[in-house]
Amino acid sequence: MRAARLVSTMTEAEKLTVVTGYFGAHTDFNAYRFAEARPQSAGFVPGVPRVELTPQWQTDAGSGVATQGTAAPGLERTLLPSGILTAATWDPALAEQSGAMIGSEARASGFNVMLAGGVNLLREPGNGRNFEYGGEDPLLAGTMVGALVRGIQSNHIVATVKHFALNDQESGRRSVNVLIDEGAARISDLLAFQLAIEQGRPGSVMCSYNLVNGVHACQNDWLLNDVLKRDWGFAGYVMSDWGAQSNTVLDANHGLDQETGVSRLGEYQWLDKLGAAVRAGKVAPARLDDMVHRVVRTLIDQGVVEEPVRALPIDFEAHAAVSQADAEAGIVLLKNDGTLPLGAAVKSVAVIGGHADRGVLTGGGSAQVYSPGGNAVPGLSPEHWPGPPVYARSSPLEALEKELPRATVAWNDGTDRAAAAAAAARADVAVVFVTQWTAEALDFPLVLPGEQDALVEAVARANRHTVVVLETGGPVLMPWGERVSAVVEAWYPGTRGGTAIARVLSGAVNPSGHLPATFPRNVEQLPRARIAGVGATPDIVFDVRYDEGAAVGYRWYDQGGRDPLFPFGHGLSYTTFKRAGLTAAVESADLRVAFSVTNTGTRRGHDVAQVYLSPVAGGWECSKRLGAFTKIELAPGESRAVALAVEPRLLAVWDGATHAFRVAAGEYRLTLASSARDNGQSVTIALPERWLPAGAGSHP
Repeated sequence: MRAARLVSTMTEAEKLTVVTGYFGAHTDFNAYRFAEARPQSAGFVPGVPRVELTPQWQTDAGSGVATQGTAAPGLERTLLPSGILTAATWDPALAEQSGAMIGSEARASGFNVMLAGGVNLLREPGNGRNFEYGGEDPLLAGTMVGALVRGIQSNHIVATVKHFALNDQESGRRSVNVLIDEGAARISDLLAFQLAIEQGRPGSVMCSYNLVNGVHACQNDWLLNDVLKRDWGFAGYVMSDWGAQSNTVLDANHGLDQETGVSRLGEYQWLDKLGAAVRAGKVAPARLDDMVHRVVRTLIDQGVVEEPVRALPIDFEAHAAVSQADAEAGIVLLKNDGTLPLGAAVKSVAVIGGHADRGVLTGGGSAQVYSPGGNAVPGLSPEHWPGPPVYARSSPLEALEKELPRATVAWNDGTDRAAAAAAAARADVAVVFVTQWTAEALDFPLVLPGEQDALVEAVARANRHTVVVLETGGPVLMPWGERVSAVVEAWYPGTRGGTAIARVLSGAVNPSGHLPATFPRNVEQLPRARIAGVGATPDIVFDVRYDEGAAVGYRWYDQGGRDPLFPFGHGLSYTTFKRAGLTAAVESADLRVAFSVTNTGTRRGHDVAQVYLSPVAGGWECSKRLGAFTKIELAPGESRAVALAVEPRLLAVWDGATHAFRVAAGEYRLTLASSARDNGQSVTIALPERWLPAGAGSHP
């Protein structure tokens, strides 16, 4: 009621002000430079002082308060690990804690809108923005991103869920037309968004650049009005990705509520153009009121109006500890022949490559956060946006020296393979750091750049105890995988990433990350060996048909009997676990499972128990889907009973005729496993037919 009363008092010009956002940074190309905008920020929406409506100060993104362009020391902020690393923790509580931390820094920096969290599924392993997202599975991605958003908004600011929808590649991102059946979308990409929105309750959803089934996402009536607002009951506002708005009347009538990123004179869709469309009867006055009401109601509901933002001191030390905890929980031990952890018997270690003497890699583009201390490796290309590549000032080499005080730790930069091999030959263990920078607006091959594969091969030939540490935004190929003794995926590990890596290598931290995405053996295993649109003519629409439908990631591999290099859900530990006693029962129409987990090893550790669902009679796009998961910490010898609810929509298929999810009557197999390829322990249960509405509600 308060929002409705406020909107009713506003003039048309004031209403148009509320729904028009500008690029925030004072750059050469930005013709609209507002003094009130935060320095080098993503966006700014003027307020309406007459009715005491606050401006909206917008910041990217999911790893912290980002800076558009290089950052002066005063703009440096705590860097959370990449979104895909946070997903690799499989720990929603940790994701929520991490979101609360970056949200608090956003508020303390004067921002009341944070443009996180990204939940586009990892359909294309080479997508340059995969590092920002939550992996390939709708349940995991939706749950983890929803938790992050929940944490951000606990600071009385607005968060988004983005990029809605099917924005799964950067090549030709403004002109790619994604073709997919509704049923497939509803049980894959859209389900990830639905879960994130239900669990995170974001104030805003950001629509994407691409087209979906022939219509731009930001003017897609089916996506924005039918699915998001009608089926899911979304009461917040839809903002465009920066500059994704393209048609005043279609954008307004088909569900866009706020245009953003306006930077060039005349290149906007709202303001006087929308006002003229309203007066001409092309856009109803009630629709403009609805747009404004959605924004105003959200600002009131999130506490933005009652608790205005202002600059506050930031406890960087405490926040760095949050970032480190996230990194330590999301680093994945992919392979280990016993070389790790580096124990007291190790007297000498050669650390090689990847600028490990300086820092850890971060992801680029609009999400770029400059961690305290600035860029540890300046001067890398590309020099201009989405670059330059930035390394957080947290040296794995220095951290490893502290973790192994009795060992000699030698450094080699890896530029001379012969010298690197010689250094490795002199050491008990060689640790090779390899990196791949990824960023918005670009897609990347799955091959490590700069002849790093050859470096690993040379070091592995010189020392059979070779450990490879990957700093990547997603899956990469590993032609040397069988010839090294251990592989650690550290992703982009954030402000204290070097310390986190060293603690995992030394055994001070027992690794507990599990893959949120499948790592292929080769690109021929993918639905598309080459991302469409690479090198395409700008602004010429081209089609990408998702013939795999809902079979994303491990579902695709299972469907074709493909054996990946490392499966979804995989992750090793320095201890061992036993899962037993799986049972299943229906309680109040919902399927629930129970089992026990025991730490059978000698170290305290975390197990990620995964429950996969399979219809015995078939009929799905794949043989199994992840239906429930949990992460459990156990001391040596400790056992714990676990009970989980299965997300019911993951037992269903979309029925277009009835506009609902249908769970077919029949036998279902439930498998308790450690990954999507683990046969684990299974039970079967008979389920009756069940219909779930399009907006079935939150996880039971």
